[in-house]
Amino acid sequence: MKQLTSEQIAEIAQFDTPTIANAIELFKIGSRLDGVMNPEIKCILPFGKTMVGYAYTAKISAAAPATTEQPQLWMDYFAKLQSTPRPSLAVLQDIDPQPVGSFWGEVNATCHKALGCVGTITNGGVRDLNEVEELGFGFFASTVLVSHGYVHIEEHGIPVEIGGVTVNPGDLLAADRHGVILIPHGIAEQLADACIQAGEAELPVLNGCRKALAENAEVNLDELKQWRKEMAENRQLKS
Repeated sequence: MKQLTSEQIAEIAQFDTPTIANAIELFKIGSRLDGVMNPEIKCILPFGKTMVGYAYTAKISAAAPATTEQPQLWMDYFAKLQSTPRPSLAVLQDIDPQPVGSFWGEVNATCHKALGCVGTITNGGVRDLNEVEELGFGFFASTVLVSHGYVHIEEHGIPVEIGGVTVNPGDLLAADRHGVILIPHGIAEQLADACIQAGEAELPVLNGCRKALAENAEVNLDELKQWRKEMAENRQLKS
């Protein structure tokens, strides 16, 4: 894969995830549902803007104590995380039947941010919300928890299943208060321009309806039909 520049990442981060999803549709490279995480994954702490970054993955558990070998996995994991393209995201699959202990709190969020990571996406839980909000670290998770339990890393650098989406190390993701979406590498460099087109495509409908509202009038159905036709035509990807 070709890594995006920090400027290209910043351009994508200007857009919300619904716009990003609409833009990906323009490329007609799969189902409109591909790469969209289900509502299990919620925005617990927003990043402040759309969080965009490259995944490093791990599987975690908190139901039982770690084995004697597993503590070393932490440092191995940190080393791999630090070598992930920037900005990085920690994408962690909690393999317990249901989340019972949080990997994420003030300490781990601070450690991860100091290693170039800007947030996490996990089907597990998070805690220490006040401290982590002040830190500016994104929390996208299934729930909020009190305890860290016996949380430990089971394995890392492998495919994980989060919110119905398989995520591999190095995958590019975007997340905001609407949810999380995977960005295909093949269209990533063109995505910001496609986001602009996706937004502009809606203007015939929006401008026409807004004009009617400003005039305290109802739209003419024939006009609405024409505006929607123009919107559909505008949703054809420009070369």
